[in-house]
Amino acid sequence: MKDINLLSKTANELRKNVVKMICNAKSGHPGGSLSAADIITTLYFSEMNVDPKNPKMEDRDRFVLCKGHAAPILYAALAEKGYFEKDLLMTLRKFGSPLQGHPDMKKLQGVEASTGSLGQGLSIANGMALAGKLDKKNYRVYALLGDGEQQEGQVWEAAMTAAHYGLDNLCAFLDSNGLQIDGEVEKVMNVGPLADKWRAFGWHVIEINGHKFEEIMAALDEARTVKGKPTMIIAKTVKGKGVSFMENLASWHGSAPNAEQAEKALEDLCKND
Repeated sequence: MKDINLLSKTANELRKNVVKMICNAKSGHPGGSLSAADIITTLYFSEMNVDPKNPKMEDRDRFVLCKGHAAPILYAALAEKGYFEKDLLMTLRKFGSPLQGHPDMKKLQGVEASTGSLGQGLSIANGMALAGKLDKKNYRVYALLGDGEQQEGQVWEAAMTAAHYGLDNLCAFLDSNGLQIDGEVEKVMNVGPLADKWRAFGWHVIEINGHKFEEIMAALDEARTVKGKPTMIIAKTVKGKGVSFMENLASWHGSAPNAEQAEKALEDLCKND
């Protein structure tokens, strides 16, 4: 098990880079990037078998960022892991940059799937997991969905498919921060009760605090023991986690901080160093 303090420091560093990137780009999605930081950190720095020096390694684990608008946190993790130089982060959303507003697998090493159209990512992850089964490979596939994304019908088609094929090499996270661009998920289009729904669709369900590394790692350990069905880890999170004036506000779903706001955000995050 990786040192919790080290994971916490890494997640905090990723959050700082998210703020810097989006401020510099004057465009992007900070809220859901910050809420997912601890999950992404655990996957890339504790859980997944990946090698930045050999990004197409045949037996590597795969990660699909279903909620592609949270690309900044994925880019921050890939840079920290060593897939590319950190200087490239400041080109987010710039013309000609491989760091597009949503991940593009043809432009950036380490990105396994081009995502952004909500609802499609889990189907892609299904394909990867089914291929692993057919090829008798031991790699695992991880996916991260948003709770607003649960309003997409294709998510539930993918849920049925994964259960039907017994994809126990697939483990999905739900970044359940309760907010989407138009407000509270519950009021925009209620998707609850999520745990009951995923269980009814044939998944093994684990519910955790998505900001506690011990719970994230324990859930991943449990998921590896599950046979015959995929696992959904429903992680309760805070939109804008770590930045006082962004936390639990839907207005920061897709708004970039200005220079003054970014400075304040970095002050907040530096307190966690």
